[in-house]
Amino acid sequence: MKILITGNMGYVGPSVTKQLRSTYPGAHLIGVDAGYFAGCSIPRDTVPELRLDQQYFADVRQFPEAALEGVDAIIHLAAISNDPMGNLYEAVTMDINHRASVDLAIKAKKSGVRAFIFASSCSMYGSAEGSAKTENDTLNPLTAYARSKVFTERDLRQQAGDGFTVTCLRFSTACGLSERLRLDLVLNDFVAGAIASNRISILSDGTPWRPLINVKDMARAFEWAVSRDPSLGDFFAVNIGCEQGNYQVRQLAEAVAKVLPGVTVQVNENAQPDKRSYRVNFDLFRQVAPHHQPMYDLEASIRELKEGLLAMNFKDENFRSSSFMRLVQLSHLREKGYLDATLRWSTQI
Repeated sequence: MKILITGNMGYVGPSVTKQLRSTYPGAHLIGVDAGYFAGCSIPRDTVPELRLDQQYFADVRQFPEAALEGVDAIIHLAAISNDPMGNLYEAVTMDINHRASVDLAIKAKKSGVRAFIFASSCSMYGSAEGSAKTENDTLNPLTAYARSKVFTERDLRQQAGDGFTVTCLRFSTACGLSERLRLDLVLNDFVAGAIASNRISILSDGTPWRPLINVKDMARAFEWAVSRDPSLGDFFAVNIGCEQGNYQVRQLAEAVAKVLPGVTVQVNENAQPDKRSYRVNFDLFRQVAPHHQPMYDLEASIRELKEGLLAMNFKDENFRSSSFMRLVQLSHLREKGYLDATLRWSTQI
């Protein structure tokens, strides 16, 4: 079996690669990544790509079609990966997250790839009051990132069929320790603040709802999708997470403070309301993937992050200005002249 992983050098990729290597030890694993965050591994001398058989350094907008030869399944992670980056680079976000994703699916189908697994997002539900949202509920994307996921799912549906299956995994908000750690995710941010300064700063009023999932549980969901039952249909979209993973932001901060006693929680009571608030229903995922349900609960994810950060002697109170924040890393590459305004690598490097 040949499995290609795009965006493998990001936050989620190392866990996906590790999971696939464990489940399919004889598989030929291929990575394709632009390399924006290649130097953000922890420890610094960690090289997660050693678990792969091949690594291409390439922009998905200029996809190396030779990488598709003989591939059975694609796990498509490559994307501008959060709202701050999407807001600053909206046109680029649509180009990479939407158009390049659909173009890749078209090329993959022509090349004989049988399965395309797309890393989608529950953020598509946007502002969602009332009951927890199911896959059949109305989508209400509020950001460029969320809109890119909606548009990509819509167009991928048109490609499904004739031996080409498309699976869209609508993930909860990611959290947990990774070999390419991000701290611009809500739970990761809270644990980092608690360790570095004994303080958690909630930038909103703390009331928005978010579903959470550990990055290692995300990897197990991808493993399921690679060989999922074809009777589910040529196109299948499913929320990934668990009912117990729905929390208000304030509850997340309180949970961190419980694991790390003595931490002060600061809520911005004067913050403008964060309209990105949604609870999600995961009944369908529980029905179709009973053996791949999330294993990490909130406390386990907090303790994992705590132990990982302490092991690396993390003390940076200004971590929100560090390369652990994806937008900061992109801005650094831009300032150095390594990336142009469209986030393509400069020929002057």
